[in-house]
Amino acid sequence: MMNTDSARQQMVEQQVRTWDVFDEDVLATMSAIPRDRFVPPAFAHCAYADAEIPLAHGQCMLRPSIAGRILQAVDLRPADRVLEIGTGTGYLTACIAALSSSVVSIDIFDDFVVAATRRLADENVQNADVSRMDAMVGLPAGAYDVVIITSSMPRLDPRLVEALKPGGRLFVVLGESPVKTATLVTRSEGGATASQDLFETDIPAIVARPAAPAFSF
Repeated sequence: MMNTDSARQQMVEQQVRTWDVFDEDVLATMSAIPRDRFVPPAFAHCAYADAEIPLAHGQCMLRPSIAGRILQAVDLRPADRVLEIGTGTGYLTACIAALSSSVVSIDIFDDFVVAATRRLADENVQNADVSRMDAMVGLPAGAYDVVIITSSMPRLDPRLVEALKPGGRLFVVLGESPVKTATLVTRSEGGATASQDLFETDIPAIVARPAAPAFSF
């Protein structure tokens, strides 16, 4: 039987920290949250491996090292209000919730929303609100200190920047397979934006519901 506490510490020290994640708050959070409780049962043995874990609908659970880089890049603060697009299993949602004031997480797939909501409740995460929503159609109302997109898109959607408060930070992976670029976009107090390339990766593209066919007569 896996010693999950030991495996989690090895994950943090040998996979996350060695991939240039040095933020002690991020490392402590990932050391505390039991990733194995967010992994589909068939892949429980892979919970602490630095590998993507397949999910339904052609999606995947991000590698721990990428999760660490995301959390470090957006520099979460205790008063931050966060929007996460792509709930997945809810693991990253739990990490965000531990580092911020609150997180609104949306996903297009009902089964992901139901399962993630249950897992977060089981872990007593009380400052995460998970709901079904198609981000390509609309976003939750309000402005956010941080926006995190856990899927990729070919180019930056300006609506995501508009969802940021002045001083806000946005993480998104941009480009086309096989090489995409993880990017940090910041919005100044005056509203100007700047972007910084972080690392290369290739994660599944964001999914949108197909449009209903038009009727013809």
